[in-house]
Amino acid sequence: MRSCLLRTFTLGKARAKEKRKKQRTQGRKYYPERVFLKMIRKLKSGQYRLYSRKKNAKTGKRRNLGTFATREAARQHERQIQFFKRH
Repeated sequence: MRSCLLRTFTLGKARAKEKRKKQRTQGRKYYPERVFLKMIRKLKSGQYRLYSRKKNAKTGKRRNLGTFATREAARQHERQIQFFKRH
């Protein structure tokens, strides 16, 4: 009898934990790597410009976050920005 109660109690805890995890991640957006590439655009000069993900509500444009010589430098700066926003 006791083992049956213990088993249902631990299953209930596991389900509750899983439910909380699902609720936490439900509001977050998942950004795959290919989404970041759209924020980095190649200019006519051959340089790469990094734009913000969100559009300005008033102007409808994205903010310029910097111009870089290589795409890899722009991608690295994007990662630095995301780290700074979350830490």
